Amino acid sequence: MRKSSILQQAWPFIGQYLEKLLVESIAPSIRASSPHLQTLSFTKVNLGDKALKVVGVKAHTEHDKRQVLLDLYISYAGDVEINVEVKKYFCKAGVKGIQLHGKLRVILEPLIGDVPLVGAITMFFIRRPKLDINWTGLTNLLDIPGLNAMSDTMIMDAIASFLVLPNRLTVPLVADLHVAQLRSPLPRGIVRIHLLEAENLASKDNYIKGVIVGKSDPYAVLRVGTQTFTSHHVDNNLHPQWREMYEVIVHEVPGQELEVEVFDKDPDQDDFLGRVKLDLGLVKQARLLDEWFTLKDTPSGRVHLRLEWLSLLSSVDKLGQVLQRNKNLTISSKTADPPSAAILVIYLDRAQELPMKKGNKDPSPMVQLSVQDTTKESRTCYGSSNPVWEDAFTFFIQDPCSQDVDIQVKDDDRALSLGSLSVPLSRLLNSPELAMNQWFQLENSGPASRIYVSIVLRVLWLNEEASPSTPVAPTFPATAPGEGEGGVGAEVAPGGVSVSPCSANSRPQQTSPDPSFATEGVLRIHLVEARNLIAKDNFMGGMVKGKSDPYVKTRVGGVTFRSHVIKENLNPTWNEIYEVVLTQLPGQEVQFEAYDKDLDQDDFLGRFKISLRDIISTQFIDQWYTLNDVKSGQVRLVLEWLPRISDPVRLDQILLYQSQQSYQNKTTPSAALLFVYVDRAHGLPLKKSGKEPKAGVELSLKGPSHRTKVCDRSTSPQWDESFYFLVRDPKQDMLTMKISHSWGAALGSLVLPVRELLSEPGLVLDRWLGLDGALPESEILLRVVLKILDSKAVGEMAGSEEVDFLISSKEATTAANQELRHRAVPAHGAGGMTGSHKGQVKLTLSYSTEEYRLLIIVHSCRHLVACAKDGSDPYVTFILLPDKNRTTKRKTSVKKRDLNPEFNERFDFDLSLEEAGRRRLDLSVKNSVSFMSRERELIGKVQVELAELDLLTGVTQWYDLTEEAN
Repeated sequence: MRKSSILQQAWPFIGQYLEKLLVESIAPSIRASSPHLQTLSFTKVNLGDKALKVVGVKAHTEHDKRQVLLDLYISYAGDVEINVEVKKYFCKAGVKGIQLHGKLRVILEPLIGDVPLVGAITMFFIRRPKLDINWTGLTNLLDIPGLNAMSDTMIMDAIASFLVLPNRLTVPLVADLHVAQLRSPLPRGIVRIHLLEAENLASKDNYIKGVIVGKSDPYAVLRVGTQTFTSHHVDNNLHPQWREMYEVIVHEVPGQELEVEVFDKDPDQDDFLGRVKLDLGLVKQARLLDEWFTLKDTPSGRVHLRLEWLSLLSSVDKLGQVLQRNKNLTISSKTADPPSAAILVIYLDRAQELPMKKGNKDPSPMVQLSVQDTTKESRTCYGSSNPVWEDAFTFFIQDPCSQDVDIQVKDDDRALSLGSLSVPLSRLLNSPELAMNQWFQLENSGPASRIYVSIVLRVLWLNEEASPSTPVAPTFPATAPGEGEGGVGAEVAPGGVSVSPCSANSRPQQTSPDPSFATEGVLRIHLVEARNLIAKDNFMGGMVKGKSDPYVKTRVGGVTFRSHVIKENLNPTWNEIYEVVLTQLPGQEVQFEAYDKDLDQDDFLGRFKISLRDIISTQFIDQWYTLNDVKSGQVRLVLEWLPRISDPVRLDQILLYQSQQSYQNKTTPSAALLFVYVDRAHGLPLKKSGKEPKAGVELSLKGPSHRTKVCDRSTSPQWDESFYFLVRDPKQDMLTMKISHSWGAALGSLVLPVRELLSEPGLVLDRWLGLDGALPESEILLRVVLKILDSKAVGEMAGSEEVDFLISSKEATTAANQELRHRAVPAHGAGGMTGSHKGQVKLTLSYSTEEYRLLIIVHSCRHLVACAKDGSDPYVTFILLPDKNRTTKRKTSVKKRDLNPEFNERFDFDLSLEEAGRRRLDLSVKNSVSFMSRERELIGKVQVELAELDLLTGVTQWYDLTEEAN
């Protein structure tokens, strides 16, 4: 079925949606735009029988592999009928026929490993579509005071507020998807525009009916999407000097254009002096354009622009250079406002427990965000003390070292303050990836009032080593969209020349990857064991109950892991480890399903899901999870979102830890994550026939391999693609790259030992590298980033190797207030302990201000005394005193015949920090005995006063067990 047939069939349902959009969204926007239109309403909406047509489609394959990006060239000449009424002026008007032509960008993301394969659809017009409306009763509408300049422009402005960049229409297709970051992702980059001068402009100020030719009073209007800037006008000059600078946010390249229009300032109506358009994708490719551009639609005139592409950096390494460069730029160009050193993107998510208004009424909160003199406002959430905004805001930052972001939560009347927050941007400079994503406690608000905000800072970097490109003379496309070969819209560059995404006209000295490059993380999953699984292998019609042969399937990010099968065991131990590289996308889950292996069909033993967001926020989880949809069963997992560091000194400890681990599935934990951005090549050899090659790159590291796309014929192809590899041993592994013609004849190769990155600043290599087996001038431009994967377990191992600290129960009461002298525990046995010691227990006691919970982790015990000849079956039980109703009593699992048991069980308590400080931990280690047993039950006890610990920092230490609590 063709595209037109599908749209024709779906057209009535699209009409229902658009009617809802006009009545519920666009009409309120129009009413709010003018006091004269406060009574406007749509009385009839009928899209007719003629459906919208898609006359061309272009798929962009050279960008992010985690999304599908399409450009749809749409054409609509419909028999639509829409009636509008403005009751205040007894005015009725209507529309009979609309023509709409433009390029609609459709993004399918995130790509997921389950039906429907795509998490959401995002749509927007990169620039305003052409709109022609056939009005009825237009004269009646224009009789309304103040509306003589309105008509289709007003309607178009309302549509633009919903569908023209930077605004996006996002339709989620799966549940629990946070669409805020899809509606407002990080920009592709920033373009700094220097409007320098113009020459030979047309003369418009003529006198005595043109007998005396005068000059013009020119000024320029610059537009990128909805961002508009107007220069000052220069009196009586055909060669004006403006020397002004502007900074614009670029959301989509290729596609977004810079449009410059020049006008002659007049008292009545300004005269048009010409225009120029330029695709900002060319600025990104050249990095720096300093050119004279010929004005179109005018007899003469040129305008001089300097255009700079500013990449977004997620580190502060170059911030000092940026600040000094901007200071010099301000002095030399006499710019009124200093250039920006960074941008700040704030995702305003939600708030909780905001204070009530007078009369115990729910507030209608909105948020004002301010950076220096710039203030932006969120939408209002009516009648809620737990509002959800999901709004995004972008600010230009001159100096992140000295500026703050102020957040004011107010009622919708702007008079009543519901809370405030001030965050110095200097805090972001010390945060990983220059980002903070967390709950913040509101000041001057309720005791539990808090707000969840994601704050991202990106340093703006201009690569001045890139040489300016050759002059470009922009013109309009020679063919209409959709008239390219095969009905597919050809991408037309300024100058009317079709630009290949693999061509390279200049040789930058460094790469400029997408801001999302090297942002992935690694999830490590340790499937430990299970207990109390249900028995599925029954015999003799169920009269004799057997056991099960369990295994577990783990699914995350489109990848499935399957454990080995353990025969006839309801309490199996798998001890398998899996690792998967993931992008931090909203709504992702890790799914676990347990099965009983059978000859015919495997029986279901239960399932559960864990939110990836929860794992990332806690970093490390060691917990028993209850299986759902079955009567019994639990699975123990150790989940870790591995911290990424750039400290090569830590690597030796990580490799030592790896060598000491052994897993059933013979997997060695990864020590690092290697990111490779393949930018372009230069000077590749020709084929034997003398033709230019179609080059592709194959990358491999041990087993895994990846391939780039194959570029069109060129000796200087450009790929602009990124890949990643898990690295087991950075000191031994090698990255191999082979360039070939259509995966056949070799064009060159490169072998890069990963260990060479360990001596690079920040573990980053970004430069041209020579190719082996090619011409002397053959090179490839790469950016290779090594991120070492740290682990909490490595830190614990390193700490225990230096010294095992023993803090007695008496010392523990003053541990938070004074520096202790720790005494070392003997390495073997319990020698050195007094007779009253019954062993030790290792605990973590901390308070989470994000979750408003007291956290207690029982890690392990050591040197426990035996309660019987064959040892003890220890477990830990505790209570937070005072507790009359014993609601805080908790108990760990039982470890069979183990005097050095490992528990690693976490317990949470919903207590305020003040209340937690009033509690005393009363803990006992006991031996699990039967009712009739004569074995001793109590092994040892300890009591800890929580008021004497720094719970906000958290304390992890060993405590002595005694016969009686201190």
